Amino acid sequence: MTELARPSSVRKHQAILEAAEQVFLRDGYLGANMDELATLSQVSKQTVYKHFGSKEALFIELVSTMTTLAGNELHDEVPDPAAADELPTFLEKYAERQLNAVLTPRILQLRRLVIGEAARFPELGQVLWDRGPRRAMTSMAARFSRLATNGWLRVDEPATAASFFNWLVMSGPLNQAMLLGDQAAPDPAGLRDHCAEVARVFLAAYGCNNSTTSESH
Repeated sequence: MTELARPSSVRKHQAILEAAEQVFLRDGYLGANMDELATLSQVSKQTVYKHFGSKEALFIELVSTMTTLAGNELHDEVPDPAAADELPTFLEKYAERQLNAVLTPRILQLRRLVIGEAARFPELGQVLWDRGPRRAMTSMAARFSRLATNGWLRVDEPATAASFFNWLVMSGPLNQAMLLGDQAAPDPAGLRDHCAEVARVFLAAYGCNNSTTSESH
């Protein structure tokens, strides 16, 4: 067992990431103080660098970890609808889960931080894209392909359909929250109304006769 794989080392690694989330999201990359971060982690600064190598590497791993964890609940273990008439409700609920994951204050802070540091660390944008929107669209493209095989959707290009669905979902709510502040995100009722309209519009374009939103309202 290598040193970094030992249980105590794993705990230290996690503690450093948790402290990094607090410090980087609060102070930004340049303002983040590694001495404070080490104190919050209850390890030495030498241990921080032993685990991550550099402040930059720690920052990149933080972005990767936060983005991956935010998407796990959305993409893992979410079964396809069991019948065509469940499709409208499935799409609405999936859209709600997607927005709830993205519109949490800490993830919005992370997005703003990555955008602000994009010129300094262009790889951060790639990490956020790969673990966030691209992961979501890849997952949905595979799902839409299966649903088309079932005869519940008319989808010739699943990747295009997934892209359209993703941006129908994100569109106004994410732009409002990013530009106007966390408080500009829709309230729960507004979010549900938005997601119901997303499902209606998507199925108007891609649905078959046996999968329409009229059956869910």
